[in-house]
Amino acid sequence: AGMSLAEHKLEAFKAAFAVEIAARADRETLAGVIHSDGELSAAELCLDTARALRGAGPWGQGFPEPLFDGNFQILDARIHAGRHLKMQLMGAGSTAGAGSTAGAAAGEPIEAIAFGYVGGAAENPGVRRGARIHLAYRLEVNDYRGIERVQLNCQHLSPA
Repeated sequence: AGMSLAEHKLEAFKAAFAVEIAARADRETLAGVIHSDGELSAAELCLDTARALRGAGPWGQGFPEPLFDGNFQILDARIHAGRHLKMQLMGAGSTAGAGSTAGAAAGEPIEAIAFGYVGGAAENPGVRRGARIHLAYRLEVNDYRGIERVQLNCQHLSPA
């Protein structure tokens, strides 16, 4: 939270904080329920869709950024920068295709990242090449060194 607090005030802070959380959070949020805007088709997993979503904001409290879900197969998974899980995925029912720039719509792999994955509660040793997973993700534009690619920003993952 980026704050300092005298130790003798900790119990009062805990109580006040719990009251605020109870007043602002619903039971589903506290229980870890994830609401999805549905599954995107392979044709929708593209830069055009990601750009349209990026431009549809601003997103914020009471108006959350769209969250999608779907099943994918892991083609490659590695730890990036010591704490993020970087993956190459294939959508369910896709097969690797010839060199098109349309992304997953052409049956090509799609990039995904789970920020803060290593050491977090979501860490899962079953995430490996060939595994099938179910993701809740945000569809984003990854602009790295002037090259734009579609990317899934993983919010939750579990075995499919």
